[in-house]
Amino acid sequence: MNYNIRASRREDMVQVLELIRELAVFEKEENAVEVTVADLERSGFGDDKLFHCFVAEQEGNIVGMALVYPRYSTWKGPIIHLEDLIVTEKMRGSGLGTALLNEVVKYGHKLGVKRISWEVLDWNEPAIEFYKSKGADVKRDWDVVHLDEKGIANYLAKI
Repeated sequence: MNYNIRASRREDMVQVLELIRELAVFEKEENAVEVTVADLERSGFGDDKLFHCFVAEQEGNIVGMALVYPRYSTWKGPIIHLEDLIVTEKMRGSGLGTALLNEVVKYGHKLGVKRISWEVLDWNEPAIEFYKSKGADVKRDWDVVHLDEKGIANYLAKI
């Protein structure tokens, strides 16, 4: 299958949001997506660029994406976080996931990061096996911790 991987452009964000929504449905969280096209445009292409996104394009349609942003490890130094690597259902098994991950790894290497990190749902065995096959160390003994907006407000109300 032919596709082209490139850095995203502002005008891609409509289709990127569609991929994000597709992932949310897959992860059984279809009502959890709050981000808008305007948010993506502002955060990815504004003065305070918060993320870098690669897209996979096939015949004018975005069929995959990988979104990363910088972080800092107190143990290692600069790292990047892979927030999402999404491949449309019709493109799964085509090698597109590997191609997108390759771009992320090349990008991280170019930046000189010490690590690329991401999360994967514990029930998503195909993704876990995919990442392991690429040499990733899946940390089964770590829990992800989130403090959402409501949690932040509740926390602040107590201090």
